[in-house]
Amino acid sequence: MNPIHDLAYLTPDLPGVGGRIKLRPDDFLVEEQPLYEPTGEGEHLYLFIEKRQIATTDVVRQLVKAFRVSRRDVGFAGMKDKHAISRQHFSVRMTDAEASQDEALESLSRDDRVTLLWADRHGNKLRRGHLAGNRFVIRIREIEPTRDTLIAKRVLDRLAAAGVPNYLGEQRFGYRQNNHEVGRLLLLGEHQAVLDAMLGKPEAYESEAVQLGRAAYDRGDYAEALAHWPKHLRFDRQALDALRQGRSAEKAVAAIDRNQRAFLITALQSAAFNRVLHERLSGGTFDRLLPGDLAWKHDSRAVFSVDEATAELENGPTGRVPQMAVSPSGPMWGPDMTQAEGEPGRMEREALALFGLSEADLQGHRLAAVEGARRPLRIPLRDPDLSGGVDEHGSYIRLAFELPRGAFATVVLREIMKQNVADDDDDDTA
Repeated sequence: MNPIHDLAYLTPDLPGVGGRIKLRPDDFLVEEQPLYEPTGEGEHLYLFIEKRQIATTDVVRQLVKAFRVSRRDVGFAGMKDKHAISRQHFSVRMTDAEASQDEALESLSRDDRVTLLWADRHGNKLRRGHLAGNRFVIRIREIEPTRDTLIAKRVLDRLAAAGVPNYLGEQRFGYRQNNHEVGRLLLLGEHQAVLDAMLGKPEAYESEAVQLGRAAYDRGDYAEALAHWPKHLRFDRQALDALRQGRSAEKAVAAIDRNQRAFLITALQSAAFNRVLHERLSGGTFDRLLPGDLAWKHDSRAVFSVDEATAELENGPTGRVPQMAVSPSGPMWGPDMTQAEGEPGRMEREALALFGLSEADLQGHRLAAVEGARRPLRIPLRDPDLSGGVDEHGSYIRLAFELPRGAFATVVLREIMKQNVADDDDDDTA
């Protein structure tokens, strides 16, 4: 089951503009909107960095080396795309034993992919999710600017009025679009099947090295598979190296970085959430409360139970639903998740069953910690702006908008382009 391709649109009656994104790094800009400003005092140095053609994790490694600190001393609020211009915040815990600030910043400046915009002190480490949202400026190219700008405006206006369907984007599911299936197998304890799904069955769209590596894995030649496997596919290599050493399937899965195992579980949760949102959007209830819902308060990220009277009040003209202050929520399934009741609860349990899982399957896993949460079914599109134009690289539509943290810009692009958009651009702190 594809986790994103067959999902409902909010605007199925409006055509898409097609086109392509990220033909040039300057075509995709994302800038973090801070949750708070540094105070100017404290042992943590906050850095606002613009990066080009470099991953967030690579910047973290540079900071570790430049400031001579451990990985746990470096913080950041969210992952950002390698193939774009991204402006994001980092923090580094400073002590007297470390390199001086000036020496470290000079070392950092030697990489022209990284530009320091400002630095200031604060009292606490920057942690995942410590941002208010992201501002995106995106150019869609290979379109007809006059016609397609009008089409895009109609779509954007409807998204701004009704809210953006808060799907988890394609990047959550990996370049093979099967992270959710690997996560499901991990939950079920089917360790050999986990490895087969991660490492086997070469696909024609993959690089020659990966295809050769997968073919070697399928033959059981793990040393040859590891020799072919690209170094940037670090988590695959961790499992392969354990197999090469003769470890069991379970121990090979355990060798995969704990955060990556957790991410695979998140992909499964995301796929189940997407199915619930698909059903609600198809049924016209993604932007209205139903009895049994858990309503999401956008200002505090808290939820409250909804009965029939509450639904009628909040959906009404003076209620908070039309004002985008409150929205229905959906499940990121886990043992500690508050569950909806009534018809919303039935849909949520059916979505879990659709992936061959029950609530019991979420409990007590040594290799796969599962944390549940609620997630809003829609999100506000803030300060949208749209224009069309032509530059030396051709015609384009320029889109600008802000989304709350945990949201995916590709979902907005999907509605406008009417095609699925795979990249790893968005804040991944849901």
